[in-house]
Amino acid sequence: MRIVIEKRQALSRTALILTPIISFFVSLLLGALLLMASRVNPLETYAAMVRGAFGTWSNFTETLVKAIPLMLTGLGVSIAFRMRFWNIGAEGQLVCGGIAAAWVALFWTFVPEGLLLPTALLVGALAGALWAGVPAALKAYIKVDETLTTLMLNYVAILYSQYLYYGPWRDPQGYGFPGSALLPAMAWLPRLTGRVHYGVFFAVVVAFVLWFVFTRTRWGFELRIIGENQTAARYLGINIARNIVLALLLSGALSGLAGAAEVTGLSRRLQQGLAVGYGYTAIIVAWMAQLNPLAVLVVAVLMAALLVGGDQVQMMMRLPAAVGLVLQGMILFPMLAGALFVEYRLRIIRPQAVDLEPTPTAPEVTP
Repeated sequence: MRIVIEKRQALSRTALILTPIISFFVSLLLGALLLMASRVNPLETYAAMVRGAFGTWSNFTETLVKAIPLMLTGLGVSIAFRMRFWNIGAEGQLVCGGIAAAWVALFWTFVPEGLLLPTALLVGALAGALWAGVPAALKAYIKVDETLTTLMLNYVAILYSQYLYYGPWRDPQGYGFPGSALLPAMAWLPRLTGRVHYGVFFAVVVAFVLWFVFTRTRWGFELRIIGENQTAARYLGINIARNIVLALLLSGALSGLAGAAEVTGLSRRLQQGLAVGYGYTAIIVAWMAQLNPLAVLVVAVLMAALLVGGDQVQMMMRLPAAVGLVLQGMILFPMLAGALFVEYRLRIIRPQAVDLEPTPTAPEVTP
């Protein structure tokens, strides 16, 4: 008997729905085993995390605060992943968006006050797009592996931001703390409630627009075909290089918008704390959502709940706050394994019985 993995002739809708759900519960089970090994009751720990993320209105708003950049970067990453372009650079693109937004708000004194905020957001999105455009062009035209280039550019962007707020942009009135001066009030993104800013509306609108593009437009069809079979895409006359560049520009723009929204709506200055891993968590968000833009909104809130709930666990259960990050990592592996069975299936090949008895032959007849 042999077990082989073979590609499905057609994607199973049931598998598409059940895979993220089952993978999530498997990750919770793995997390429970880890918590039991730490001599902690898993049910009490999970209950404390839920209370920490959703128990009060204040906690819920903090969950939304962390969900906003996850929504925007998750949407951006999902565009690239539809083409099987592995954009690991959302973190750097987010940071570039934050740098550009702060640059506009602090130094573009020629912009009218009423246009300062939209200009900062637009330039932030443009910066993220250009940062993503570098690995996109390298991949499209000279076949450089995108995983390496997008990952390495993250460190370039993060280190450059540190150089700015520790160096030339450092606030002389900041009492020695690293960070730029406070942005002008006209460049502040309004807040909805608590610290939740209007970036949540950007994410919701973008999600519905992307859903329409992916399901109702020719370009969405082209992205799907390129991701599934580049040979077929070439046969259909689809320009693969152009689509790679366009998709990555849009992917980077959404991550850049996330960074611009964080700087103008939350910290209101360029400072330490912009690069906290949202771009990497966005990869988990996109996979859990099965690259569905509307599902990204829901999954981003769940992942943000793990981060906020991790702080509650630290206080109530005497566990490190990093337990939320550990659970995020445990979610990724079942998701990747589950995604395999969406497109492939296990097939058991049983050996055929061999007849060992000789087959009787007719006697020869001689004339």
